[in-house]
Amino acid sequence: MRKGYVPNQHGAWAMLLIPFLFGMLAAKPVWLHAVLFLGWLLAYLFSYPFLQWLRTGKTRIYGRPMLLYGGLLIPTGIALFALKPSLVWMAPLFLPLFLVNCHYARRNQERSLINDIVAVVQFSLMVFVAYQVGGGTNWRLAAELFGFSVLYFTGTVFYVKTMIREKHNVMYYWLSVGYHLALLAAAALWFPHGLLVPLAVLLVRAIWSPRANLTVKQSGILEIAYSVMIACSVLVIYPS
Repeated sequence: MRKGYVPNQHGAWAMLLIPFLFGMLAAKPVWLHAVLFLGWLLAYLFSYPFLQWLRTGKTRIYGRPMLLYGGLLIPTGIALFALKPSLVWMAPLFLPLFLVNCHYARRNQERSLINDIVAVVQFSLMVFVAYQVGGGTNWRLAAELFGFSVLYFTGTVFYVKTMIREKHNVMYYWLSVGYHLALLAAAALWFPHGLLVPLAVLLVRAIWSPRANLTVKQSGILEIAYSVMIACSVLVIYPS
């Protein structure tokens, strides 16, 4: 595909899908989830060239993808809000977080740790949206799944930095290991104990993988497996 049409941030696809699945399956799947996911996908596909345009100012490259995805997003969003008007009240939750992304893109600091964590929170908010669309009423459950999503993907942010951009940074390595150890301890207190096993696997990942001389491709394939493991674990432990 031409540059600007397909995001090159491969880890974002898991963040796009997993919180959506958490919210949808914690309530119940309904046909409106298909419209919601289409709108959510288009919003992500639009945000990528938009943020790249803010960063580079290259309208020639990113203008057409913005027009394409924006042109599809607008009628999809209108249809979604017409079918589920209560979602209008959730839209403002995403705006300030997206403005932070815009700020870091404009400064060419998209890989900033703060920007990454803001993106994690932003993607995880989809738990609440998908849960509401499915008619969920146990908002404590939705909040717990949102919290787990934020904690899991924040750990992934630290881990991925130790594999790529901060590969030889000892401080980041121990920050990642310490975070995953703390997450395991927190899960023992606040989350179902069935999650301790997959979280222990993630701790081993944080300790072992940066020292294993894995290629970026190998690391990416393993990360897909870890994401599937976490998603399946949560969906089994939190039945709808």
